[in-house]
Amino acid sequence: MSLKDRKVINIGTVSELTGLSIRQIRYYEERQLIFPERTKGGTRKYSFSDVEKLMDIANKMEDGWQSHEIRKMEEKKLKDPKLRHKMIEGQLNAAFGMKNYNYSK
Repeated sequence: MSLKDRKVINIGTVSELTGLSIRQIRYYEERQLIFPERTKGGTRKYSFSDVEKLMDIANKMEDGWQSHEIRKMEEKKLKDPKLRHKMIEGQLNAAFGMKNYNYSK
């Protein structure tokens, strides 16, 4: 895993870096546009890749895109098996708080 993909940034810092409110960031997670990891205590952790993705999502929303349109576009990108694998791992982690879960084992 590259340093850019390590999930080490808390939601408050992500909010400061992106200019998005914590509520906006949580909304994007609820809409399944972003998949932070969760610590045992439930704290969300993001990577620098997530920060870039959040900025892209926010720009698209500002341009009038709907969240379901963004999600469909992301799904098309995930035809690549490696990217799909990474997204599924992120979803499992977000849903169950499973850090670094590898579903292919």
